[in-house]
Amino acid sequence: MTMISSPSMEVTDVGDYLKLGACTAVMAQPILTDALASGPSIATQTGIGVVYNLVKYTAPAFIFGILYTTTRLTLNQTALTYTDYLRQQWHALFIPTIWWTAIYLILMPQLQQGSQYHDWRGFLWQFVNGNAAPHLWYNTMMLQFIILMPLFWALGRWCQSRPRRGWIVFGGTTLVAVLWLWFYDQQVFHGPHSRDWYLLDRLFISFQIFGFYGMLAWVFRDTFQRMLNKWWPGLLGLWLVCLIWTNWELFSYGFPVNLRNAPYYKPSMTGYALAVIGLLAALCEIQVRRQRHFSKFVHLFAGMAYKAYLANVFWSELLWRGFGRTLMVKAPWLSIALCYGLTWLLSFTTAFGLHAGWMRLKREYEHD
Repeated sequence: MTMISSPSMEVTDVGDYLKLGACTAVMAQPILTDALASGPSIATQTGIGVVYNLVKYTAPAFIFGILYTTTRLTLNQTALTYTDYLRQQWHALFIPTIWWTAIYLILMPQLQQGSQYHDWRGFLWQFVNGNAAPHLWYNTMMLQFIILMPLFWALGRWCQSRPRRGWIVFGGTTLVAVLWLWFYDQQVFHGPHSRDWYLLDRLFISFQIFGFYGMLAWVFRDTFQRMLNKWWPGLLGLWLVCLIWTNWELFSYGFPVNLRNAPYYKPSMTGYALAVIGLLAALCEIQVRRQRHFSKFVHLFAGMAYKAYLANVFWSELLWRGFGRTLMVKAPWLSIALCYGLTWLLSFTTAFGLHAGWMRLKREYEHD
C-alpha cells in the first residue's frame, strides 16, 4: 500500500458520492415496505423484492463515506482536539438527530418499532435505542462511529508511519466481519435469539468493516484509486453476481415476500455493498478527474444528505397516507414512484430550508 500527499479539504470526494448515493437509495426502503404491506400481487411483490435488494447497500455506503471524508478532514489535523471534534459533530449530527427523534416520537408515535412507550422511561428508551421510527436504528449505530473516531485516528496514523501495517488492519477487519456474519446467522437471523438480540443490528461492530475500509481507503487513496481504475469491470461483475445471490436468498423463503429475510448481515449483502461502494467510488474518481459539473452538485447535496435522511420517513408517511395507499390499489408502481420522488424532493427541501433558516437566525443573533 502506498500513500500520496493530502489534497485540499474543499473538494468533492468519494465520501460525497457514497453519502448522496446512499441517501437517495434509502428513501425507497420505507416506501417499498409500505407497498408490500398493502398485499399486492405476486408479480408486484417480486418486483418490490428485487428493487429492495437493489437499494440494500445504503447503511454500508454511508458508513464508508462518513469515515472516508472524516478521516480526510481530521486525520492529520494535530491541532484538532477530541473535544473540538465532538463539538463540531454535536451541531452537525447530534442536534438534528435529537430534534427529529422527538418529532417522530411525539407527532408520529405509530411509527415506533418494537414496543410502544407508555411512560417517560419508555420514551427515553425509545429515544436512544433507534426504535422511534423505522430508519432511526441507523442513527444509533452511526453515531457510535463518530464517538469512536479516536480509534480510527490512531489506526490511521499507525498505518501512515508504516504503510505495510495497512494490511494488518485490513486483514483483522475482514476476519472480524467474517466471524460476526457467522455468529449473526447462527444466533440471531433465524436463530434462537432472533427476538431478544435484535438490537445487535445497531452496534457498530455490525458495520465495522465498512468504517475501517473507509478509513483505509483514504489513508491509502493512491492504491485505492489505482485498484478502482483497473478492476471496476470486476466490481461490476461482483455487483451482478451478488444481486442475483441476494434475490435467490430472499425468494427462497417463498411468498408473501418478507423483507426481514433480506438483512445486511449476510455474505451476499456484504459483497453487494462493497461492489456498489467500489463502483460509486470509481464514478467519483472519473468525474472529479474530468471536472464534471455534476460532482459539484454531489458535493453540495451530500452536505445535506444526513439531514434529508432524518426527514425522509416523515414525508413518506404523510405521502403514503395522503394518496399513496389509495393509488397503490390501481397503479402500484406509479404510487411507489410518486411517493419516492416527492419524498426525495421534500426531504432535501426540508434539509436546505431548515439549514438556511438556522444560519439566518444565527447571524441575526451574533449581529445583535
